[in-house]
Formats: sequence, C-alpha cells, structure tokens
Amino acid sequence: MFPVGPRALNVMGRRLLLAAAAAGLLLAAPGAAHAHPLGNFTINHYAGLTVTPGAIELDVVIDMAEIPTFQERLRIDADEDGHVADAEAAAAAPDECATLAGELDLRIDGRPVGLEARGASISFPSGLGGLSTLRLECAFLAPVPALAAGTRIEFRDDSHDERIGWREIVAAGRGVAVDTGGLPSSSASSRLAEYPEDMVARPLDVRSATMTVTSEPDGAADAPPGAAVAPPVDQGATGGAVPGGVSAAELPDIFRSEGLSPLVLIVSLVTALGLGAAHALTPGHGKTLMAAYLVGTRGRPLHAVGLGLAVSIAHTIGILALAAVVVGGQGLLPAEAVNRVAPVVAAVAIAAVGFWMLVGELGRRRRRPGARGDHAHVDEGTDEPHEHSHGGIRHSHLPPAGSTVSWRSLGALGLAGGLNPSTSALFILLVSIDVGRPAFGFVLVAVFGLGMALVMTGVGLAIVLARDRVDRLASRPSLDRLTNLAPLGAAALVLALGVYLTAQALAGAPAL
Repeated sequence: MFPVGPRALNVMGRRLLLAAAAAGLLLAAPGAAHAHPLGNFTINHYAGLTVTPGAIELDVVIDMAEIPTFQERLRIDADEDGHVADAEAAAAAPDECATLAGELDLRIDGRPVGLEARGASISFPSGLGGLSTLRLECAFLAPVPALAAGTRIEFRDDSHDERIGWREIVAAGRGVAVDTGGLPSSSASSRLAEYPEDMVARPLDVRSATMTVTSEPDGAADAPPGAAVAPPVDQGATGGAVPGGVSAAELPDIFRSEGLSPLVLIVSLVTALGLGAAHALTPGHGKTLMAAYLVGTRGRPLHAVGLGLAVSIAHTIGILALAAVVVGGQGLLPAEAVNRVAPVVAAVAIAAVGFWMLVGELGRRRRRPGARGDHAHVDEGTDEPHEHSHGGIRHSHLPPAGSTVSWRSLGALGLAGGLNPSTSALFILLVSIDVGRPAFGFVLVAVFGLGMALVMTGVGLAIVLARDRVDRLASRPSLDRLTNLAPLGAAALVLALGVYLTAQALAGAPAL
C-alpha cells in the first residue's frame, strides 16, 4: 500500500466534490415544467357574460397556480391517498361550481337573479416541479324576462376576494344590443389560457360590471366572448403587482426522483445547498444591511458568523410556518398573506435596529474621552483607547472591535434578513410532501438555509476583514476622520433603509 498524506486526501476530497457537483448538474436539469406566469400564489378569474333576449349566459373560469392548487387537492382528495383520481375530480366539480355560484352576484334592475348550473369541470394542468395547477370551468344560465331598452344589468365576482391574481370580465349581446360600459367583448387572456406578457406585472383587476340594454345595436350584439383580443386601455383598473414566485429553471427535477438511493440523496442535498447559496446572492437578502451593521458596530468575525446563522435559522422557520399555512391552514389564512406581512415585520425590525445603532453611536460620542476637544487614541499593540499625545503614535477615534455589538440587535437583524421566505424552498418542501417524503423535505429546507448561511457568513467575514484593513491603513488624519464617521453613517444608513423598506412593504411593493 502507498502512504496517503494530507495533501493526497485534499486532492481526493476535491475530486469527489467535483464529481458530486457534476452529477448534480446532470440529474438536476429541469424538465419541461412551466411555472404559472402570474406567480405561484395566484387565483385568477375570468367571467364572460352573454346577454340574450330571454337569458344571461355566464361562463366562469378559475385558474389556480401551484400553491392554492396544492391546498385544493388536499381538500378534493376524498380518500386521502395523496392522489386526486378522475372520479374524485368529476365528483368535486359540481360542488365547486355551486360554491362559486354563491359568490357571484347577478342583478337585473337591482333585483338578484338566480344562476342555474349548466356545466362543470375540473382539470389539473401540469405546473412547476411536478405539482399541478387547477382549472375550474363553470357554465351558468340565468333565465330572465324579455329585456326592454334601459334594463340595467349588474354583475360582481366576490369569489376568493382576498386572494391575489388576474380578474377579467367580458360582456357581449346576442340578439340584444347592450352597452357594456367599456368592458371588452373578447378575452385578453383567452379565458385564462394565455396571459399577455405586457400585463403580467400589473394584471387586470376587474371585479364588477354594469351594463344597459339599448334599443340600437352597438356593434357587440353578435360578438360572443372568447377570442383573444387586446382590451381597450380604459376598460378597467389594474391591480398591484403580484409576486413572481419561482420559475421552472429554479426547481430541478431531482427532488421528485422515485426512490431515495444514496446518489439521489447526495445530489438532492448538494442541489438544495447550491440553491440556497444562489438564493442568498440575489437582491433583497440584507447584504447591504449586514455590511452597514458590521461596520457601524465594529463587529468581529464571530459576529459575522452569528449573523449568517441567524439569517438561516429565521429563513428556515419562515418556510416551515408558511408550509404549515399551506398544508393545514388554507381555510384560515391565505398563504400569500404571510408573504405580505413578513416584509412589514422585517422592515420594522430593520428600522428599530437602525434607531438603536444611531442612539448608541450618538451616546458613545458624547461619553468618549475626546468629546471636549481631546483625542482618544489607541496604540497598535492594544485594542483599548487611551489618552495620548500625537507624538508619533497612530491615533483612532473608533471603539475597540466588537465593543458596540448587541447580540439582541444582531439576532433582530438576522431575523429581518431571513424572515421573507423563499418560494423556491417552499416548493422543495411541497414537492417532497407530494411524493411522500415530508421528513426529507424538512431536511432539504434546512440544507437550503445552510447554503444561505454560508454565503451570508462569507459576505460578513469579507466585510469585517476589509474594514480591519481600512482601519490599519487609516494613518492620515483626513482618512482617520472619515473612518471615525463610518459608524455614525452606517447607523443612519440602516435606519434610513428600514424606514424606506417599511414604506415599501406597507405599500405592497416588492422589497429591494
């Protein structure tokens, strides 16, 4: 046998790691999955009204993205075997349409009109990561007496009122001339089959319609709803931006692999780690705030590690809480509500930390020995500030490293940085639950968080090392004064970002 030294072991370890990464790239290549274009949390609505001489025909389509579909499948799965059979879907469709009818309000001259069910179907188009979307189609008929000129028709869709998504209403007359009040006679989305790319960021939000029967043809009498034609620009208000969620490229198929062989286990873990690391590199994960905090509080490497771990722990807890809402609390709280509340809580926490930093730094400046004109100095051989003349000794107005860090504020900032849950991590957990491996899903979410922690810790350590190097180079009085102002500027920056992010979160805009 040949002796194996540490150098050879290191080479072997690197080769094994490269081999595992290569296998991960091969096995983790995404398939032909398609994420919902309006985001994974959305419930989207289409209602087409056709007014005829003796009835109003109502065609309603509900298109649910992957996460609300996951919740609906749990409810529709009558035998709780984890699979919605065709018979279960067919049996559920009439009940779903009946429930929907109770949330649709149709009135003639202010009087409610009952809806008669004429058709119902449920289908499950494929979605991201092997999960599905849901398409519910309901046909209703409302018999009405002969509609005289001037008859007022009102319609409102209150279904899933608290959920985000596209809401579209079209209207036309057949054998009756109708003034639709500006509503289009054809669908911009082909009945939720093809969403216009230029309207995805700010989708239609048309929830009600008011029409009037006229005695003169208005050009829409023979135009049935349906064909995809761009609506007029003034046809209704648009809603706020919807969360984009996760795309097909972000969720490899490895997490749905049948069986859990050693290779699949290793590649799944490596892939989750890599996805978490990549996720931490995207905007919006507090790296600017981490830099400002570590500079402003004179944090040490230990604090950088603690901040990275705090972000990871908070993120993992957030994912598990969101998954609990999706799986067990769908009737109590919409899953996207967590995504709306979390940025507000995180932003307020950031503002609070910034305020604490600013108050602490101002107090330190009032208390320091050089506050009345004397200079506080630090010898290169010690971290303790002391009174000293300028006779050749490098002076500094900074406190010793780590002296102003509070583990409480560090934990609060870590909570704020990791509180916004990643939809990618949520999908990994939901896919694992869907294939019958919930415990492994929890492990993958934790590994995803570990990948985030590694990146955040690396960023923090780089910041601390760079700051220490700047401190050592700050020998000129002008640069030393600038370094002295760094903690105060960092505290003000954290506070300003916290206030800005709070305003963004309260307004419902995506956080930076």
